[in-house]
Amino acid sequence: MHIAGSRMDRFQELNAFIAVVEAGGFSAAARRLGESQSAISKAVNALEKRLGVALLHRSTRKVTLTDQGQLYYERMGPLVDEIQVADNELTSTTLDVSGLIRIAAPSTFGRLHVLPLIPALLAQHPGLRIDMVLSDAVRDMVEDRIDLAIRVSPVEEPDSVMRRVAATSLVCGGSRRYFEKFGVPRTPAELKDHNCLVYGEMREWPFAGPEGQFNVPVRGNLSSNSVETILAGVLAGVGIGMFHRASLVGEFRHPDIVTVLDDFVRQPREVSLVWPKRRFVPTRVRTATDFLADALAQRV
Repeated sequence: MHIAGSRMDRFQELNAFIAVVEAGGFSAAARRLGESQSAISKAVNALEKRLGVALLHRSTRKVTLTDQGQLYYERMGPLVDEIQVADNELTSTTLDVSGLIRIAAPSTFGRLHVLPLIPALLAQHPGLRIDMVLSDAVRDMVEDRIDLAIRVSPVEEPDSVMRRVAATSLVCGGSRRYFEKFGVPRTPAELKDHNCLVYGEMREWPFAGPEGQFNVPVRGNLSSNSVETILAGVLAGVGIGMFHRASLVGEFRHPDIVTVLDDFVRQPREVSLVWPKRRFVPTRVRTATDFLADALAQRV
């Protein structure tokens, strides 16, 4: 009887630990599990005592994982997911996909192409909770606890699992009124005479010609780490920008925006879904990946 009891205690400790990590604190974890905050705190303390390591850094403002805590969470989180899935398979005729998924996507691409898909995903799987992280910085998936990342650029993450789902391309464009005022560049070299709006650190724009690929240095009076700022500047007639063709949707699919130098801009950009490398990929993450892969392939 003691063995069964200790196993049960371990599972409660593990559940409490995972809830604290995913909810971001003890009080939020207590609300999620319907327990008291002291019960959650007691369970996590017991787990740390049993393992002989500190799993969490506790401060007055937030709770973060220690290095050992990060390793333990990555290892145990998927196991708890699998137990949940096994329980669901027995208790429901259709497999309930439930739990939290953190999805990272580039800001503009995420707003224009991923966010519109989320309501249908949540309607299909009411047990899911989605945490969308929109950022143009490439997030460290393990450090930021990202379950699924959407990339629209070359993926250089040797430890991750990648699935290519669609392709877009770079385009160079400006507004008709800008070109009416300053002329249309016929070759990339002519960009030196134009006001080029610089996104991030992209101070050299990539082109391809008969001789192969080459870069052209560009400069202008507006730069930003946000593609939407560059697009808004282009739409307002401030200058020329370089961005993904997939960005030209919604308010940015505007009759005033025209592309230039099309013969020189031919670099495809793949849209990929990326998982951090783990032994188990939770069912909820697989489900969201399949849904987004199909929907993005039709959309982009």
